[in-house]
Amino acid sequence: MPNTGDSKPPEWLFAAVIRNADVSALRDAGQHIRAGHLVAFPTETVYGLGADATNGEAVARIFAAKGRPHFNPLIVHVPDLGHAERLGIFSGAATRLAEAFWPGPLTIVVTRQADTPISELVSAGLPSLALRVPDHPLAQALLRAAGRPLAAPSANRSGHVSATSAAHVAEDLETRVAMILDGGATQHGLESTVVDATGSAIVLLRPGAVPIEALERVLGAPVVRASANVDPSAPRSPGQLESHYAPRASIRLNATHIQTGEALLAFGADAPSTAGPQFNLSRSGDLVEAAANLFAALRTLDASGAATIAVMPIPNGGLGDAINDRLKRAAAPRS
Repeated sequence: MPNTGDSKPPEWLFAAVIRNADVSALRDAGQHIRAGHLVAFPTETVYGLGADATNGEAVARIFAAKGRPHFNPLIVHVPDLGHAERLGIFSGAATRLAEAFWPGPLTIVVTRQADTPISELVSAGLPSLALRVPDHPLAQALLRAAGRPLAAPSANRSGHVSATSAAHVAEDLETRVAMILDGGATQHGLESTVVDATGSAIVLLRPGAVPIEALERVLGAPVVRASANVDPSAPRSPGQLESHYAPRASIRLNATHIQTGEALLAFGADAPSTAGPQFNLSRSGDLVEAAANLFAALRTLDASGAATIAVMPIPNGGLGDAINDRLKRAAAPRS
């Protein structure tokens, strides 16, 4: 491999090193972020692929590493509400949601401050920013070590199943990331809920780990659900593209029986009988447990080699809305 003369090692020389997230690893991870490199790290939802959100070149590396369309905006992670308010304009409703759910799995889309240092590439040209305060000690520690806001989509190839462990990140991103901070399996296993707070009403852009019912209780008002007809060339938030979270295998939803050669993604105690590969999201029918297991289950069944994964019906309501949203996008026709 020729020497490029660059002071920074070329992206292809990284070896996707998985490090236990001790003091030394966090110090090194902070240095990588400040140097413009990519670092994967755990949050309470899924693993994120982090870069300095104020460095346009670093942000561009996220899109290159993931194979992500540049028109698909990114979420910016910050340590607390005070930092978020320096970057975006918060309405009263947005502030109430932040105070109720931050730190935690809620992303709030607000209008950019005129002097925000965040790269325009993060927002995909939109006049807004998607902001989140993660509720994971290692995510918070990385923010402190880096001293930068972190643009951080899920740490997987674009459109693939999200990563809920360090090993998942390594499988998908290989040499595209300078370091993977290992924090074990993630708690929720489902991405953050995303709401748009740029207008007079709060609009749900993506269901996630915070159910819409919880948002409405805090607001004392209904949350509007975004139209299902999203312009594929101009999504307003991550996770809105029709085909997303997709394994290699095709997905057959609402399955009540199993066809020959299919793998089974089950839910509840009354799963159909099958001799093939199977994974039960929750034998007790617990939607919290099912959400935490979803992406790991899809990866496990995909690795079985089955051409199709048959998915039992998942009830709607609460986290069921978010689970079904991900499964619907996983089952959508591939482009």
